Amino acid sequence: MNAEQNNNQPGDSRFFDKSGPYSLEKLVKETGAQLIPAQSGKNIISELTAIAPLQIANSSEVSFLDNKRYLPLLAETKAGVVIVSPAFADKVPSDTVALVTTNPYLAWAKVANLFYPRTQAKAGIHPTAYIHPNVKLDPSIEVQPFAVIMDNVEIGKNCIIGAHSIIEQGVVIGNNCRIGSHVSLSHAVLGDRVTIYPGARIGQDGFGFAVGDEGFVSVPQIGKVILNHDVEVGANSTIDRGSVKDTIIGAGSRLDNLVQIGHNVQMGKCCIVVSQAGISGSTQLGDFVTVAAQAGLIGHIRIGDRARIGAQCGVMSDVEPKSDVIGSPAMPFREFFKNVAFLRRLVKTSGTKEKK
Repeated sequence: MNAEQNNNQPGDSRFFDKSGPYSLEKLVKETGAQLIPAQSGKNIISELTAIAPLQIANSSEVSFLDNKRYLPLLAETKAGVVIVSPAFADKVPSDTVALVTTNPYLAWAKVANLFYPRTQAKAGIHPTAYIHPNVKLDPSIEVQPFAVIMDNVEIGKNCIIGAHSIIEQGVVIGNNCRIGSHVSLSHAVLGDRVTIYPGARIGQDGFGFAVGDEGFVSVPQIGKVILNHDVEVGANSTIDRGSVKDTIIGAGSRLDNLVQIGHNVQMGKCCIVVSQAGISGSTQLGDFVTVAAQAGLIGHIRIGDRARIGAQCGVMSDVEPKSDVIGSPAMPFREFFKNVAFLRRLVKTSGTKEKK
């Protein structure tokens, strides 16, 4: 490995396709930010070539700051352009152009997507892939080695089907979707711009069975999975198909790696479910709900719009809209920390009595 390969510059060309350069005017248009020229009177940069962290960015690169902890890095940065909030606009070095916005991280995301756009499909089917003759595939799609596409599948424009993935009978995939390697996808309908990361399992049987004197009797799971537009499903996550209703993931929702979604779950738009969380069957989530890491939700409950479920939370009953809950069993944040404080005082008091 040579020095160039071992540097800390983001966007290694071996892994990422880069776009640009872009004019400062293009960045302003994309972000809607206010441009404040360099205080030193330095000429406005004609072209920006890349993005980089504050500490290594150079005069042709764009960086950002939205946390005061990193103000020392801002003071020393050599970046040509820095995206900042109004509170930090006067801290930008005199040779640096400021793009000022109330949401620097959102602006940064838009700029980063300019320089590193979503991977484009390279039209073609690898000779090792298996394609059933009865399919509807747009000619623009990319099918990678050893992928399997079964009977009656439909795949829209500019999709990528990763190596060793299997698309089972009847699955419908919209436009501009990305199916990672080693994904299994069955009993599912996907909207546009859906991303499924490697190893995810979608559409398998839900966990449903009846109990008899002689053991368990499995209940046929005859629903499907619906992933609406712009959904992302993290690596090694699992989404069970519905039993008699469908399992639905709302538009724009993001599932982290290692998430489990049970049968008949219905999620609203723009929900977030963080790693190792599990949502049991027939639970309903409203819009913009956040479920933090390792939380567990029992089945057949309702979580209101914009509710937030804390990490390792055990939710056993309905949660009101805009509520923040934590603990197991789940309770409002203020009540939880009040109980913690009471227990600490109780332990401290008990310890004092024992010493006496």
